[in-house]
Amino acid sequence: MITSLLKNNTWNVTLKAAIAAFGVYFCMYAFRKPFAVASFSNLEFFGFDYKILIILAQAVGYFISKFIGIKFISELKPQKRILFLLIFIGAAEIALLGFAIVPAPYNILLMFINGIPLGMIWGIVFSYIEGRKTTEIIGLFLCSSFVVSSGVVKSAGKFLMDSFGVSEFWMPFATGLIFIIPLIIFAVFLNKIPPPDGEDIALKKERKPLSKDERMFLVKKFFLPLFSITILYICLTVLRDFRDNFSREIWDEMSGAADSSVFTLTEIPISVMVLLILGFMVKVKNNRKAFDYYHYILFGGIILVVCSTILFQNKIISPFLWMTVSGFGMYLCYIPFNGIYFDRMIAAFKIKGNVGFFIYFVDAFGYLGSVSVLFLKNLGSQDRSWLHFYIHLNYIIAVTVFIFSVIAFLAFQKKSGSKSNAENEKTSEAVRFDAFKI
Repeated sequence: MITSLLKNNTWNVTLKAAIAAFGVYFCMYAFRKPFAVASFSNLEFFGFDYKILIILAQAVGYFISKFIGIKFISELKPQKRILFLLIFIGAAEIALLGFAIVPAPYNILLMFINGIPLGMIWGIVFSYIEGRKTTEIIGLFLCSSFVVSSGVVKSAGKFLMDSFGVSEFWMPFATGLIFIIPLIIFAVFLNKIPPPDGEDIALKKERKPLSKDERMFLVKKFFLPLFSITILYICLTVLRDFRDNFSREIWDEMSGAADSSVFTLTEIPISVMVLLILGFMVKVKNNRKAFDYYHYILFGGIILVVCSTILFQNKIISPFLWMTVSGFGMYLCYIPFNGIYFDRMIAAFKIKGNVGFFIYFVDAFGYLGSVSVLFLKNLGSQDRSWLHFYIHLNYIIAVTVFIFSVIAFLAFQKKSGSKSNAENEKTSEAVRFDAFKI
């Protein structure tokens, strides 16, 4: 069966693109997240915990990068993608070297610099895979990479510290070195993937760079649903980033010192379940139906987050099961907005443009929200419990996401209905005209 699939050119390209995209972004996380597993205990500067400062510094760099990416990624020409991809990764690793060499707190600036180039990688990688019949499948492999990789690179970083005595400051750079060669190999592999063919374009519409005027037109045309999506994406980014950055602290509070394997053991089942659920979307050929289904999935994911948190607080389920189920619900909501949701949106509403613009538009505000919550946690809360803060965050964000997801769904339904009526009128006129000719 596998052999017959590989003989089919579509599935051959899909498999190669999925492996290459997954590999590039999986390896990219080695330059971004390993430091999160370090505790940097007893370090405090300017009234802040040192770890919070470096997380904030990288997040601010990432946040600035997303605003730059609204223009840069939406205008990026295909022939320059791999060049910028490798330059950005190289710059991020050099910044990690500086982080290891420069003493604290001055090395905080290096973590800020590290975040700027890394914020561009997602848009570059997704530009290779958007606008295809099988974008959902490839996109899910790509999205599952950051679910799995976050845990794996943390486990790798903790292993380097525990087994080889690598310091917390040198560990991020050392982890990056392990993954840099595989990343280059996957990047070259990805760059050889053929562009969308005629059938892809007919089904998903041709993807083109967007000018400033075209970007402004899209914002005005879809203002209400885009505003609602941005708000709910801010919330999802806050929840996801907090869980990702402080998973060690949350686990330590729940079950003592966390073993390095726990970060991988919780994330792998999540990625597999999300891949299975969202993978069925490729079977939905009607773009408007598929777009509606993503909203239903969003509702279901939020319900999982709330229910699992209630069960955990009442000691009905274990910490491991709670982190797995709530993480699954959160990623079920979060992952589609990293590309495949907007890929269907473009196809459903026949939008001239590319996914990169929409991703970076919502992502820029998402990371602004993430940075803001970190400030509030450190300045506004006397309760330093990461676990309690995370539990409260689950409830607040779940309610907010549900409200704005309903608003976005209804707004898109209205636009879809208006468009359908206009098309029906054109069809009726064409039928009447043909009848008159007969």
